[in-house]
Amino acid sequence: MSTRLFSALRRRWFSWLCAATLVLALPAGCSVLQHKERELVFRIEPGQASWFHGLPGGVQELDLRPRTFAENQSLHAWWWPAKRADAPAILYLHGVRWNLTGQLFRIEQLHAMGYSVLAVDYRGFGRSRGDLPSEATVYEDARVAWERFAQLQPDASKRLIYGHSLGGAVAVDLARTLTREARDTRTSAPARGLILESTFTSLGDVAGVVANTSLPVRWLLSQKFDSLGKIGDIDLPVLLVHGLDDRYVPSRFSQQLFEAAREPKTLLLVPGATHNNSMSLAGQRYRKAIQALLQAQQVTVPAGNSSAAGFAHN
Repeated sequence: MSTRLFSALRRRWFSWLCAATLVLALPAGCSVLQHKERELVFRIEPGQASWFHGLPGGVQELDLRPRTFAENQSLHAWWWPAKRADAPAILYLHGVRWNLTGQLFRIEQLHAMGYSVLAVDYRGFGRSRGDLPSEATVYEDARVAWERFAQLQPDASKRLIYGHSLGGAVAVDLARTLTREARDTRTSAPARGLILESTFTSLGDVAGVVANTSLPVRWLLSQKFDSLGKIGDIDLPVLLVHGLDDRYVPSRFSQQLFEAAREPKTLLLVPGATHNNSMSLAGQRYRKAIQALLQAQQVTVPAGNSSAAGFAHN
């Protein structure tokens, strides 16, 4: 698809989104319009991505069906264990549009770094069964995936949570929920760290920027994905990665999240990288940043406080 056509489609998508959210303020027809809003937010592409050519050897396909799901609901996931049995593991949470078949190139890079990876499709994506997703359901799905992830990697010090783009907002919500539970029960941290790549402060913020509109989009959206309001409550080391040439989600959003996050934290900005290729372009810098995340000394901070310094600000 040409850049010009993609830009035109993007502008049209946000125009539809803004129009739909404006009408959401009206008392009539809200449920229908909220459904349309969710369609426009998640933009699910059916079937396999055109660049997917099959699963690599060693990938195990899982079907997750918790008791809370209806009979017609399930989560399809991939578990790709590393060659080393004691390797750290990453829970991979993807963004909008593409299901797991469109994510394999990034999952392969993480596995090549030596990590086991559990990647999951939210209900409505790929081979996961269920209705059109919402902010609430993708949060629920991430928690279901986490429960299996904790079984696959029982050592909390070797667990990492990763989210790309909108998946970053899902990862932030999951990490906040887990660390709050650990704080309330006075138990140890549930994971070693949180990795956020090409993500944003809130859905309203990114919608306003990409649509280039002064309309109060954030107040009209029913899907908030407010990472900026949550990240300061997370008691985990955080790594934020963003391409400086990202034309869809400006890198300043990751800078704002970095400033709001607690220590230890790092911000890795990748010159020349766009929305999808920071991992490949950063290369060893990315690898070393994850290793530093695993080795960072966690600092326990009382609820309500956050610090501004980083353990490896690149």
